[in-house]
Parts: sequence; structure tokens; C-alpha cells
Amino acid sequence: MKRHLALYATATRYDLAENTRNTFAMLLVVAFVPTWITLIYLNITHKAVPLHLDATGEWIAPAGNRFSQITGALNAVTLITGFMMFAATFKSGGFDRRLVMAGYPRAHLVLAKTTSLALASAAVAVYATAVISVTSPPEQPFQLAAALFGAALTYGAIGVIYGSLLRREVEGMFAMIMTGVVDVGLQNPLASPGGARSLMRLLPSYGAVQSSTASCFSTQATPGYLALQFLWFAAAALVSLLTFRHRTRSAHRADRSLNWAARAAGDAARPPAGGREGAKATFDSRGRSEPHGPIVETPVKS
Repeated sequence: MKRHLALYATATRYDLAENTRNTFAMLLVVAFVPTWITLIYLNITHKAVPLHLDATGEWIAPAGNRFSQITGALNAVTLITGFMMFAATFKSGGFDRRLVMAGYPRAHLVLAKTTSLALASAAVAVYATAVISVTSPPEQPFQLAAALFGAALTYGAIGVIYGSLLRREVEGMFAMIMTGVVDVGLQNPLASPGGARSLMRLLPSYGAVQSSTASCFSTQATPGYLALQFLWFAAAALVSLLTFRHRTRSAHRADRSLNWAARAAGDAARPPAGGREGAKATFDSRGRSEPHGPIVETPVKS
């Protein structure tokens, strides 16, 4: 047990160190989140926007800027954690393969990445909730933080998937941006009034949008939609685990190939059976190796 804890602690420490060295992501968390949420509050219309909240079954009419603050916070949180996990996974691909070839358990590496993702998601979610509370205090701040946390976890797992499958950083950045814009943007009634509700229910952050909206404009708890968001995270985490296993599978194959090659080399280096006479018979008078018997020299006809 102590060995497993030590392996897990070591992998977690290095994974956290890799994330904290991502200074661009740290700047986004500190500066971008409050700037983006404040700009939305100041520039989006203050007019009421009637909408049907599926989470509570109520018709509500929040101000457009307050509702846009929620979707803006979700968009910022999901992109930040997605970028962080994509960058960490993309850069550590070769290192992870070498660790697996050296015998490091893949389970400990996966648990370390999950722990790092959970800590980063919790920090970003709490920070975004505090920023929203300055201008638009929510009715249920803890539920808002939980919804943001679930969305951040989901997109962090998606970032791991992209980092394991895509070959270039530009591809991963484009995929993360487009996924977040389509997902959250379609659920904003200002951008898509009267959108297809059946389609929106299939989006990755649908549970978080519904739960966070209810937490800001209603006193009714929505545990079912929080559970839906964490179900999305579980599905994304499972896919990320499979992609990580696929990425390190070649390392296991290479390790087995090296073991077979080492065994074959060891067998070839062993002296043949038959004692000293058999060993002497494998060399000619000049000391040259004769693995297939003595060399017979044949005269060349002129």
C-alpha cells in the first residue's frame, strides 16, 4: 500500500508542477475571468429575456446581461481547464510512454491526472463564482460553484482526449474553442432564441447551464441536472482513459519486444551443449567463430 501511495503522490506532484508552469493559463484565470464577466455585465442589454427553465419548469425573465454572465463564466471556465489539460497531456505524451516502458503503473498516472484536474477545476469554479457574486449575487452560490465545477471537469477530460488523439497543438486549440463556442453559445437565449430544446439536451454543458441558471434566479435545487453534468464528466473521463491506454499501448508492446530480444540474445550467448570439446569445435585454428561448424576451405580452380 505504501508503494502505491508513493507512486501516486510522485505522479501527482509532477503533474501539478507541469500545470502550474503553464503561466498563460494562470494569467487567464487571474485576469481573463473577472475581465470577461465584468465586460458582459456592462455591455450586454439589461432588458429582461423571458425563457423557460427546464431544470425547475418555471418561466423566468432575467436581465440579458445577468444571464449572459452565467454562460460567459461557463465558457471561460471550460476553456481554461480544457486548454490546461490539453497542453499538459500533449506535452507529456513521450514522457508518459517512457514511464510506462520503465514499469510505472498506468493507473497511478491516470489518478494523478484526475487529481490535478479536480483541483484546478475547483479553484477556477470557486473563483468564477466569487466574481459573479460581486455584480449579481446568486440565490444558491454553492450550487453555482458545483455547476461550474462539473462543467470544468467535463472539459478537462475532453482536453485529455484531444491531447491524446491530435498530433498538432493548433488542431487541439481549434477543437477546444469550437467545442466550447458551439456548446455554450447555442444555450444562450440572446444568441439562439427559441432554439431546438431537444438538441440542446445533448450538449456537454447542458446540465451545468440549467443548474447554474437555477442557482442564480431560483431558490429551487436541481440535483438531477448536477448529476447529469457529472455523468457527462464520467463519460468523458472513460473515453480519456481509453485514449490514454491506446497512446501508451505501443510502449507496452515495445517493452515486450525488448524483453524478447534480450532473451534471444541471452540464449545465443550461451555455450553449446557437449562440454569443452563442443565449445572448442566452434572455433577454427585462427580463432574465428564458427557457429555452424568448422569452415571447409575449397581450392579455387585456375
